[in-house]
Amino acid sequence: MTVATKRVWWGDYRTTEYATIDPEATIAVLPVAAIEQHGPHLPVSTDTSIMNGMLETVIARLPGDLDIRILPVQAVGKSNEHLHAPGTLTLPAATLIEAWTELGLSVARAGLRKLIVVNSHGGNEEIMGIITRELRVRAKMLAVKTSWQRFGRPAGMYTELEDRHGIHGGDVETSLMLHFRPDLVDMAKADNFVSNVARAEQQFALLRHTGTHAFAWIATDLNPNGVVGDGSIATAEKGRLTANHQADGFISLLKDVRKAKLADWLA
Repeated sequence: MTVATKRVWWGDYRTTEYATIDPEATIAVLPVAAIEQHGPHLPVSTDTSIMNGMLETVIARLPGDLDIRILPVQAVGKSNEHLHAPGTLTLPAATLIEAWTELGLSVARAGLRKLIVVNSHGGNEEIMGIITRELRVRAKMLAVKTSWQRFGRPAGMYTELEDRHGIHGGDVETSLMLHFRPDLVDMAKADNFVSNVARAEQQFALLRHTGTHAFAWIATDLNPNGVVGDGSIATAEKGRLTANHQADGFISLLKDVRKAKLADWLA
């Protein structure tokens, strides 16, 4: 596989270079993350550190024939489910919708018609859906939304319980942080933070914290510590393999987006 050596960051290009953009071939990437509490063992920068690490992993594995422009990481997202914890930064949903839509419109004005919004924080999911639809309507863009976790994990690496409930500060995120930023992880404080979702599964037929029939929650509804999952069993090797797996999935998505002809898929 040919590894990319060319520039991939939006800001590294001169304005004159955007005049020759091929809207079918060049894909903009908007990374959205968060600064919020991740329990006693992980830093509030966890989602942003994971985003930065994942982008570097993608860049290292990127085929040379893929032309991408990565926009600045949006480090502050919608994190009002974590307001109980000092260190959390958040912006209102309306502010994020306006700001991220405007970024997408700026991308369109530069001549790009393909955009992938990639996310590392669950609280941004609804925002992504709104802004990608806005960009389709207002700028006729092929606007795609995804999150790193949607690309899954290596088969059998994590327990079935962790795959179902370990959504915040558990084995997966702690392993990724041990791989990307081990200097920021305090494994002495990592624990098995049991999720209340399991209790809901036992008591209710349909009602859940997450999924098809979900009620709105804040982090302490899931666990008093505001984190869920077993961070105590995390390892850097699991983090490395997970990062590679998800990066390869993202590269497959990039190839699909490049292959998609605008005239074929946008009315």
